[in-house]
Amino acid sequence: MLRIRNLVAGYDKLKVLKGITLHVKEGEIVTIIGANGAGKTTLLNTVASLVKPTSGEIKLNGRDVTGLSPDRIVRGGCALVPEGRQLFPAMTVRENLTLGGYTLFKRKRRNGLQLRLNNIYELFPILKERGSQLAGTLSGGEQQMVAIGRALMAETDLLMMDEPSMGLAPIIVKNIFQVVQSLRDQGKTILIVEQNAKAVLEIADRGYVMETGSLVMEGRAGELLNNNDVKRAYLGRDYKEFTDR
Repeated sequence: MLRIRNLVAGYDKLKVLKGITLHVKEGEIVTIIGANGAGKTTLLNTVASLVKPTSGEIKLNGRDVTGLSPDRIVRGGCALVPEGRQLFPAMTVRENLTLGGYTLFKRKRRNGLQLRLNNIYELFPILKERGSQLAGTLSGGEQQMVAIGRALMAETDLLMMDEPSMGLAPIIVKNIFQVVQSLRDQGKTILIVEQNAKAVLEIADRGYVMETGSLVMEGRAGELLNNNDVKRAYLGRDYKEFTDR
């Protein structure tokens, strides 16, 4: 689904990504964990073409998409749920969701817009109730639902999520990650950046550990959960499984 090789990117003269190589197979949940400033957000933004790479290669479904415009990345089936959700607060829930379906308009498939909305409402029934409410008045969890729904409106094959648990209560985080699992069960492929390592490793298939722009470890999610270095650095001394017992 996604293959990245020797990716280098940054901002002006600041090199943030230092030769990243990774892959995400179709139907997987893959997570990237690491401390603040490790380059996780920059990696997702580079795949989404919001940051242009200096060198390296990005392939999506076998096609080289390195440096293409962001709208072509979305039309190719890859959408980003950004850090902080980045909704339009003065627009309604329905308007925010509809904006995510702009590729349907470009493909002259406007009749498919309501079908996509209905699919989002099945996934998040509360959003149908909130359809005419301004997005800026929603709770943090509801705003995250809108951000995910907006990305899915683009008929996404690969969904990238940047810190979806940020600022949310633990019970809401658990609900959001249950939705992520259900999306994988429906055939979506998901690449998720997350600081809440113990939560995301409970649902992921595989994971990578990033430090200062480089990937320093990779493996099955269960292996990373049980790795002593990962426990000390990212799970905390009082680590316990995310799932309630």
